[in-house]
Amino acid sequence: MEKSNPVKGVIDKITDKLSDHSAEIPGRPGSEPPSVDEPTEPRGPLRPKPDQRGPDPYSPTGQEEDVTPEERAQGGDRLTTAQGLRLADTDHSLKAGPRGPVLLQDHHLREKVMHFDHERIPERVVHARGAAAHGVFRSYGTAASVTRAAFLAKGVETPVFVRFSTVLGSRGSADTVRDTRGFATKFYTDEGVFDLVGNNIPVFFIQDAIKFPDVIHAAKPHPDREIPQAQSAHDTFWDFVSLHTEATHHTLWNMSDRGIPRSYRTMEGFGVHTFRLVDAEGATTLVKFHWKPKAGVHSLVWEEAQLIGGADPDFHRRDLADAIEAGAHPQWELGIQVLPDTPEQTFEGIDLLDPTKIVPEELAPVQPIGLLTLNANPVNYFAETEQVAFHVGHLVPGIDVTDDPLLAGRLFSYLDTQITRLGGPNFGQIPINRTHAPVNDMLRDGFHQDAVHAGVAPYKPNSLDGGCPFFAGAHEGGYVETPVRVAAARKVREAPASFADHFSQPRLFWLSLSPVEREHVIAAYTFELGKVYEQAIKERNLRVLAEIDPYLCEQVAQGLGLPVPKPVNSLPAVDPSPALSQVGRTWPTTGRIIGIVADGHGDLATVEAVRRAVLDGGMVPLVIAPAGGVLGADGDGPVTVQRTFVTARSVEFDALLLAGTPARGKDADGARDAKAGNGTAGAPTDPRVLLMLGEAFRHAKPIGGWADAVQALTAAGIDPAAPGVVVGDGGEAVLAEVVRLLGGHRVWERFPVPVEPV
Repeated sequence: MEKSNPVKGVIDKITDKLSDHSAEIPGRPGSEPPSVDEPTEPRGPLRPKPDQRGPDPYSPTGQEEDVTPEERAQGGDRLTTAQGLRLADTDHSLKAGPRGPVLLQDHHLREKVMHFDHERIPERVVHARGAAAHGVFRSYGTAASVTRAAFLAKGVETPVFVRFSTVLGSRGSADTVRDTRGFATKFYTDEGVFDLVGNNIPVFFIQDAIKFPDVIHAAKPHPDREIPQAQSAHDTFWDFVSLHTEATHHTLWNMSDRGIPRSYRTMEGFGVHTFRLVDAEGATTLVKFHWKPKAGVHSLVWEEAQLIGGADPDFHRRDLADAIEAGAHPQWELGIQVLPDTPEQTFEGIDLLDPTKIVPEELAPVQPIGLLTLNANPVNYFAETEQVAFHVGHLVPGIDVTDDPLLAGRLFSYLDTQITRLGGPNFGQIPINRTHAPVNDMLRDGFHQDAVHAGVAPYKPNSLDGGCPFFAGAHEGGYVETPVRVAAARKVREAPASFADHFSQPRLFWLSLSPVEREHVIAAYTFELGKVYEQAIKERNLRVLAEIDPYLCEQVAQGLGLPVPKPVNSLPAVDPSPALSQVGRTWPTTGRIIGIVADGHGDLATVEAVRRAVLDGGMVPLVIAPAGGVLGADGDGPVTVQRTFVTARSVEFDALLLAGTPARGKDADGARDAKAGNGTAGAPTDPRVLLMLGEAFRHAKPIGGWADAVQALTAAGIDPAAPGVVVGDGGEAVLAEVVRLLGGHRVWERFPVPVEPV
């Protein structure tokens, strides 16, 4: 029996039913196509698109409600005020005559403008730029031996809401900047909400939360000019991290390819801190949480990230939403590194309370405990993605915190920030934040109180409400903090001696990278420090690099035109961790995007066969042609165009296929489209196709072609025999080899790396 493919099913179903051959691709704005003329027949609100789902229907106090999405959204077919009063007009203010003054009594004008004036709330100080999705987490049951958390029992399915984000930029910044990414997951468990609030980098810049304002102030735009936005290539950031060397490990990860992920779908997530799990008997274990993407861990190259920042600043959020809409639902396995809970809270000499340290997977393997699948987009960005409130203190029985000093500060800060952003203490009653467990908290009143509490005695003990609510012991699902013994000590503002090692793990990370990944790190440091104005800050950062690796320091110094400093300390001896490299493995190609360049003069039957084969492989084909519409509209097998030479750019595609050498577009004029100005006027190959090919080639992407595609490759200066370039007679055979290459993400062997001196 043939295995069904959701991507193919979605696209085929809609393609077949449209008489104008306008193939459906992810990104359609509404759930129904609009009419050309303005509608005149009243009707109710359109349903959400099939890929969208709002928060589950729970009351402000966690009671499940039997309501539909339509019953929670706007209703009726007539425009009304916020109180339901039907309106006859919303285009004109109430005036004393057509040319007279506007009247103060215009209640509709007052309400409409008042609400508009207050539509925005303060954006997050960090993680302001985000995208999110609904999904489900299915537990394997493998964690049941170390925790009594009910949602981690075998076969339990828990609804989740996941928000991805960048850290430094404002809500209006670009997606593909070099930055840390947030990976926050809200589990709506039967025992209450559990929030796993992590990043795509397993370590942090600081060891103590008291330094958080410092690192964020340093990394944010300069306060005088408010530039640069959403990037770390400026003086204040590098001034701070070079003086505060505990930031070195995180900075090195940020300068690696991890700082510019290919998509949220191909991004790892980490809980950063060490947590404590408690089993049914009260025994404890220390763990670190990991999210492992089923699609593999992939990144952009730097030039690609820069191009996308201009061509499509919404690249990551669009990619996530389109993948879900197309049925290529992103998946991650949740795993834990299981570590003994000893009084020292160390493992193999690594201090587990230091958030700037990792435990290499070779020392403590990541054990899978469940599968996360994102399967629905939000219905409303503001109501869900913007108003979702995470907190590391949202815990469930069986999961406890440790004495990590950074975690301690987060336990305070997350609650504090919601009060400002979401207008008071009742942010948990916003639909996206509502727990799926019954609430009887004795908390009352405050801004935005949506519950209507009964009773007269919101205090303990009481008799007027019959003593309700009663306490729950551990055997009844009550949360009981682990009775950890605290050693006698003096009150001090100090850190453990083990926190003082700032360079051994950065060196471990550097030595664990493949040669091409190291080249990218060198390029990143050279670019970022090249943007720094003050020479002293550049020199100080080179001193930090000297403590990591002499070759890294030498190459960056060479790029900056500065002398190479000598390390002050001897380089630590470390064992590389191959698990830290993104290169060298083969990954699934599900959801990858393949561009097919064609025109109306080639063999369209082959183009359609290749398009179908891409769909059958769980990938997304996008046909790129000189103009929009349909290729071969008058023939038996028309092919719908999704991109044109004007709208397409190589950065959108994971691989490119050439169905021969396409004809030059009629709009290939540099005055109309600057991308067409890089070729010889009148040349047979469209210069925009040559631009796409050249970019894809230098970004190490697989390229394939058939028929006379060699002409276009040669015109683009690409050797048809170069690594990762596939030329053949049949389109499907070429596609098969390109897909095989896509399993490795990039064709890095296309650009041999210089041999690094030992």
